[in-house]
Amino acid sequence: MAKPELLAPAGNLAKLKCAFRFGADAVYVGGKAFSLRAFADNFTDEELAEGISYAHARGKKVYVAANIFARNGDLPALAEHFRTLEGLGADAVLVSDLGALSVCREAAPALPVHISTQANVTNARAAAVFAALGASRVVLARELSLGEIARIHAENPVLELEAFVHGAMCISYSGRCYLSDYLDGRPANRGACVQACRRAYRIRSEGKDGWCDLEEDGRGTYVMNSKDLNMSAHLSELAAAGVCSFKIEGRMKSEYYLATVVNAYRRILDGGWSEQLAAETECAAHRAYTTAYAFGENHDTVLSDGSQEEGTCTFIAVVKDYREGRAFVEMRNRFRAGDVLEILSPSDAFLKSVRVEEMLDGEGRPCADASFVQGVYSFPCPYPLAEGDILRRRR
Repeated sequence: MAKPELLAPAGNLAKLKCAFRFGADAVYVGGKAFSLRAFADNFTDEELAEGISYAHARGKKVYVAANIFARNGDLPALAEHFRTLEGLGADAVLVSDLGALSVCREAAPALPVHISTQANVTNARAAAVFAALGASRVVLARELSLGEIARIHAENPVLELEAFVHGAMCISYSGRCYLSDYLDGRPANRGACVQACRRAYRIRSEGKDGWCDLEEDGRGTYVMNSKDLNMSAHLSELAAAGVCSFKIEGRMKSEYYLATVVNAYRRILDGGWSEQLAAETECAAHRAYTTAYAFGENHDTVLSDGSQEEGTCTFIAVVKDYREGRAFVEMRNRFRAGDVLEILSPSDAFLKSVRVEEMLDGEGRPCADASFVQGVYSFPCPYPLAEGDILRRRR
């Protein structure tokens, strides 16, 4: 059995490079239009060309999301977008809409098509229909169990199956939500979701004055706020069920989050799960974790208190250079001489610690306090580092 693909989000070109550095086999991105993450930086056509070229030079892949629910007026521009992606050599386009799929097959017949999770593929017959219409891969609905996935694979053995393994969950069926549009006039199904489901809500009982909380919490109740998905301990079971691509959510997340999570999943895929690597998924900010519906019906996926854990580590600096035994780093959070920092890297330096001593500022002057935001500082480090490595501090 081939090792499953590790697929990471990339909200911009810097995140694309970060994802590949820390071990992603492929990334999914969005252009400036037609993507369901309209508030991410996203890519111009020129940036798409650069990102695809960068990926292909390293044997990696780039999939481009065009997964809005298209209206009539979108179709001509969608056709042109598909032709552009085909010309740039994109490895696939993700679509949700049958009309968009039809337009793509006509406008860019050589462009592979993946069916987005927004299409809510929850059964083998639906998967077969999309395959018959020309799709090479289906991104499965997040509501499926391992058994249901295995049946879809058994009945569609040639069709590639992709499944989310980590990140934010939507309370609606794979994101088919109208709450954002109703409350704020920003349609989730066209890329403008404001995550209204994360807010606190209260209800008013008929015939009763005042508000009646669903739960005893002064802020209200978070009945639509989902926990985050974490399947890091169950990748082998997903692979056995027929999943060939493990997808991490988060085109809006930071480079630090991306590096942390991709690094953890890469190491688990290559060397197996361990408690140490499981702890890595706690290092960046996240909500309480769940395995969602992988093992059947689950009534414990709602995060009723609305909280988000800040993570067990603080992002301190990103490495810009390493020479003559010194690390040159760009500050992200304040640090001082004497601090012990931990290394996040795809190399053997991972989890090594270094004490900050003999620190110099960007002008080469002795310095005891790295307080200038995005200032460059240097100090001796016994471990060879590379550009893009990260230094963090345990809380």
